[in-house]
Amino acid sequence: MIVTSPVKSRALTRPRHNRWIAGVCAGLARRYGMSAGTVRLLFLVSCLLPGPQFIAYLVLWALMPNE
Repeated sequence: MIVTSPVKSRALTRPRHNRWIAGVCAGLARRYGMSAGTVRLLFLVSCLLPGPQFIAYLVLWALMPNE
């Protein structure tokens, strides 16, 4: 008997399609089961707050492999 998990984890990758700049937000959205537009909106709103959001985006861009 094979038991499968109902939640399949996806690797954190940048998709080749549905990306705007680098695909970081689309990759995060797909990994966590959210809409890419929602993640993009959350990122833009977070940029209004002080913090290293752009640096985190650049780091994820460099570290996340393409699909």
